[in-house]
Amino acid sequence: MIDTYRARSEAAREMDYLPGNVKKKEKAEMSEERAVQQVLARYVRGVDARDGAAVAAVFTEDGRVEISYNNSGKSEPLGELVGRETIAAAVSQMMKPHSARGWSHHTTHDHIIDVNGDDATLDSQFVVFEVRGKERPTAGWPDGASGAQGTVQPIEAGYYRPILRRVDGVWKITTLRITHSLPMAFPGQ
Repeated sequence: MIDTYRARSEAAREMDYLPGNVKKKEKAEMSEERAVQQVLARYVRGVDARDGAAVAAVFTEDGRVEISYNNSGKSEPLGELVGRETIAAAVSQMMKPHSARGWSHHTTHDHIIDVNGDDATLDSQFVVFEVRGKERPTAGWPDGASGAQGTVQPIEAGYYRPILRRVDGVWKITTLRITHSLPMAFPGQ
């Protein structure tokens, strides 16, 4: 059985089916797109963790975030952040903290990436989920309880459209356009 598996694995590598055997040209093209995509992945993980420094690190020094709401095809500006320090402060100090046993999970989908030399654009749909775990009862979970205990609820959706530039060999966001598909309420409005 093991010899059969090994023989199939070797045959697959010879036919370029395994990721470790991608042709150099294809790997180079994929690696640029993947590097751009990972910038957005680092951004959303930093936002989920409310880690302003991690989020600011993916931007150029003069990076910009433009936030709007798509109201039936009409763009309504909601706000703008300019500069790494401002972006870091907004994430660390202005975003609502997670509740007890709570977290947010950004998911991004259907990435359209265009790399042109040291410039790139990415267009991605997003959904943010609020995750709330139930508190474990002091007497333990009730009979019949199994699996995850809590709720997962979508709370935001829209598009991330970053414009990136390679700076000293590292992809950085120069402008991040966030377009919400749901109206947003802010304190004091």
